[in-house]
Amino acid sequence: MGTDRARSDGLRVLVAPDKFKGTLTGPQAARAIADGVRAALPQAQVRELVVADGGEGTVEAALSAGGEPRMATATGPLGDPVSARWALAGRTAVIELAAASGLQLVDPGPASALAATSRGTGELILAALDAGADSIVLGLGGSACTDGGAGLLAALGARLTDAEGVSIPDGGGGLTDLATVDLAGLDARLAQVTLTLAADVRSPLLGASGAAAVFGPQKGAGPAEVDLLERALSVWARRLHEATGRDPAALDWGGAAGGTAAGLHAAVGARFEAGLEVVARLTDLADQLRWADLVIVGEGSLDEQSLQGKAPVAVAGRARAVGVPVLAVAGRVGVDRQALSEAGIEAAASATEAAGSSELAQGAGAAHWVSEAARLLLLRCR
Repeated sequence: MGTDRARSDGLRVLVAPDKFKGTLTGPQAARAIADGVRAALPQAQVRELVVADGGEGTVEAALSAGGEPRMATATGPLGDPVSARWALAGRTAVIELAAASGLQLVDPGPASALAATSRGTGELILAALDAGADSIVLGLGGSACTDGGAGLLAALGARLTDAEGVSIPDGGGGLTDLATVDLAGLDARLAQVTLTLAADVRSPLLGASGAAAVFGPQKGAGPAEVDLLERALSVWARRLHEATGRDPAALDWGGAAGGTAAGLHAAVGARFEAGLEVVARLTDLADQLRWADLVIVGEGSLDEQSLQGKAPVAVAGRARAVGVPVLAVAGRVGVDRQALSEAGIEAAASATEAAGSSELAQGAGAAHWVSEAARLLLLRCR
């Protein structure tokens, strides 16, 4: 595995997986891989660290690095109350939009695609302000809404009205009637807070590669709903531009989370940062890599998409840059050894191979098979 120390049982192993989507959370995956490491190398020193691309899993990453878990009740994407977890690390709050406004909280369809709101995420930001946060990280992945962050801003005190001066209803569809954006009532504490938007993709607010066209269908929108949401977001962008002087349609990243990125930038000056960069800072990843003799990354499917820079491969690249060898454990491995090597990963093993079938690997015993894959991988690489 690349170093004299790594050939002894006393090596220091950093286990740093993303979630195994649909099977194991980030902490569950980290624990399973760590169990496999300890079974193969009983004397190893093992640290567990969750990584993420800035969307779902960002809070778990902050918690794995010592953040304090917080809970709040917030408005769900369709108006029902939901219980949402966020993290407080010092005076930095880490919030996932998906916790209160996520697609997993709805049964996607045409009606929900038009009605879903980001309001609950605004309520989580209020909870963070109440807790004394002076820096807020908002992970943008997994949203149910295409409302440009309108509901979120309304929760923070913005007044969004139609031509008659009546507040428009929540949801992206209602933005077609928007006549006035009044930001005078926004919570004054926002002016003293750094708001960072973390995401793993860049897309504009409008157009063929924008929030409605690309992501609307994933949220239940058919062609008619996509067209309506595109028109609604166009109105939203125009009204925000009039109110703030910032053009949300000009950003190459404004379409993230149904346009929430564009709305927050225009209204409060929020800045965008690649998700892994944010998570690396929250988790002190550079220091963790300096400690380690070996890094084990992981995710549900290690495939061609992973090689485009998803969290596990990005971590592998950082480890390689400081001379630390990297192995990978995944639910399934869909790329060859050469591609892995070019990405900085010396070898990989899959739970599917260890279990003998994808059904077993993804079933109730998923953690066991991930542990077994890690154990066998280390024994093979010693």
